[in-house]
Amino acid sequence: MKHILSAPASSGPWPLLVFLHGYDEGAPTELAAGVTRHGPLRHASAKIAKEQFIVLAPQLPLCGDVWVNYADEVQALALSIPDTDPSRFYLTGFSFGGNGVFDLALAQPRFWAAAWSVDPTRVPVRDPKLPVWLSIGKLARRQKAEFIRRLMLSGTAAGERVWCDEGLDHVGAATSAYRDEAIYEWLLRHRR
Repeated sequence: MKHILSAPASSGPWPLLVFLHGYDEGAPTELAAGVTRHGPLRHASAKIAKEQFIVLAPQLPLCGDVWVNYADEVQALALSIPDTDPSRFYLTGFSFGGNGVFDLALAQPRFWAAAWSVDPTRVPVRDPKLPVWLSIGKLARRQKAEFIRRLMLSGTAAGERVWCDEGLDHVGAATSAYRDEAIYEWLLRHRR
């Protein structure tokens, strides 16, 4: 699976943050343009992403809400990255990638330490039973009550189940979320 990898300058082991892109970022979009348009590798995102995580950004070979079909490939790719700490493997994704976060967490429940979904387009079929941060934008807002109920989310960053809605549109939610150092720090508090 095509991907981009960003790693801190010094040797690890480092936590691994896997970013799942949205619809328009899959092939045939050029790899670097697709996986850096939104998310932790975007130039305006928080510096902590590149300084304290290895960031893995795979690209789907086609556009769509199909990350679940590539769960095994994403997992194998994550395991192949050197200098990582397997107790600190985290998932994040935007839009269809946010859906993929829940799909992969459900398919691989003992693999991921925490999940961070940014403005997903649908509620997961069930609770993935791991720490979850949900950054809500225009698309998730329509189903906000159902997300909160299904995932047992609270509005406080102190817990393992958090939601945040800053009233932003779809892209604005991604830009704001991936710029927020507090969410990366929240991820780092969780281990498998």
